[in-house]
Amino acid sequence: MDRTVNPVQAPAFLNGSVFYGCPSAILRWAHPKCRSCFGKRLELTRRRLFAARGARLYLRGDLVAVDRVKKSSIEYETGYLCEGKSENFPHIQTLKNFPKEELSGKVVMVRFDSSILLGEKLDKNSLAVSNALFTVQYLLATAEKVILVSDWKREVSSKLLDSQSVSDILSSLLRRKVVSLKCLSCGVPFKRELLEEADIFLLENLSGFRKEVANCPEFSELLSSEVDVFVNDSFSLSHRVLASTVGISRFSPACVAGFQFEESLRELKRVLNTDKRPYIAIIGGANIHGKAAALKRLVSECDGVVFVGMMSLQIMHALEYSIPSTLLEPRSSDAAVEVIQSARYRKIPIITPKDFWCINDSPGYQIEVIPAHRLGEGWVPVDLGPRSLDEMDSLLSSCKKVIWIGPVKFKSSHSSICTDGASKVAQIVDRLAQRNCEIAIVGNKACSTMIKESRSSASCSVIENASVVWEVLKGRKLPGLLALDRAFPFKIDWTMAYRNPAQPLVVDIGSGTPSSCTFTMY
Repeated sequence: MDRTVNPVQAPAFLNGSVFYGCPSAILRWAHPKCRSCFGKRLELTRRRLFAARGARLYLRGDLVAVDRVKKSSIEYETGYLCEGKSENFPHIQTLKNFPKEELSGKVVMVRFDSSILLGEKLDKNSLAVSNALFTVQYLLATAEKVILVSDWKREVSSKLLDSQSVSDILSSLLRRKVVSLKCLSCGVPFKRELLEEADIFLLENLSGFRKEVANCPEFSELLSSEVDVFVNDSFSLSHRVLASTVGISRFSPACVAGFQFEESLRELKRVLNTDKRPYIAIIGGANIHGKAAALKRLVSECDGVVFVGMMSLQIMHALEYSIPSTLLEPRSSDAAVEVIQSARYRKIPIITPKDFWCINDSPGYQIEVIPAHRLGEGWVPVDLGPRSLDEMDSLLSSCKKVIWIGPVKFKSSHSSICTDGASKVAQIVDRLAQRNCEIAIVGNKACSTMIKESRSSASCSVIENASVVWEVLKGRKLPGLLALDRAFPFKIDWTMAYRNPAQPLVVDIGSGTPSSCTFTMY
């Protein structure tokens, strides 16, 4: 009797081989670049093969109940995490689990994160830099050729002028000669013969191509020229739809996550985990209207929220504090009211600053601590006041988890006068970390302040690009994540389910109609 197995639940073992997500032979047939193509009907990439309606995987032969296998023979992979919203995080293929033999003799393209490897102050001992370098070094040891691609700007580092200068920086980091290739500007796919010059290459700066941001199919196909495996190691861009992270997956036979991408995804899952209670969120930054959905989710999951920075002024205005109109954001009132109503419905506290360090725009720029109710008297806030910090410290003292997302600073041309509010918040959070409170830090400003002030930053979950976290909190999918190949969350001992692995594997691809295409693999 035939039994149907969900292809997203387990790998297929056939004659000693392991198929990750889908048999590689099928992928070659299904891919438009493939020599032995079965026609347009099979022009599906690996992720589309599984997403196609009616795609079914049949294992014919002696088959025992798969339910029993799930209960008794599942061996969870090392490092597998189930935190976070499962609908936002599909199980993806990673370089760590990708078969090394599939890399042998192949050309691999790596989309690396320039903010990590090309930063002005590069810390080679940081986990992010180590993982990013290890991705490239691992591929240099296993693949035939490695092609690097990224975007960079002068703001990141004054040394970043052209591809050649970046090649020199990467050569120094990798201790291997990185050769600069100029083929994208010509619009002509590069030939494999060009790769005989070295083992590792760098393409042109993607920030100079509008087709990159437009996710142009022609540009994506140009990027994938002669590429056998695509490795995305730029998690900070996973919320954007780019040709070098999303479009290229349509034309690459295999798309996997690099070591830095995998670690960043693991950190994101830790950040979103809500198991520990009490759980408090410190929320800063601006644009409350654009983040309303994310804020309502945080309010629905936390046991209390502390607003700082420009975000706090919008909430205070909705709470009927007198706030100067110059400090209010457009369309902020309705969003702030919705957040407050959500918190009141759950009966959780909303903490806003009780006082501020303020300046008065009179000659001499007088600065002093002003209570929150006096902000409408011509005082402009530049930092959190002592009472605000004391109340925050008291509220957080019994917490088991704290997430700090967004900067503490206020939108003021005089904010540099008093800037120790963020440092004091970091010191409060650091004391909590030393008491085994789980800490999540999100955003460049919060992360840099925490690293500067904390003795326990190594034990914190850190994500520097807050945009990725905000998008997930809004309930949106990450395009860069969805573009990668699917993988299985666990391993199955198929000898318990499929007693005779020598039997052929039959794959039925189609919509379930009589016209669907069926073929057998041996």
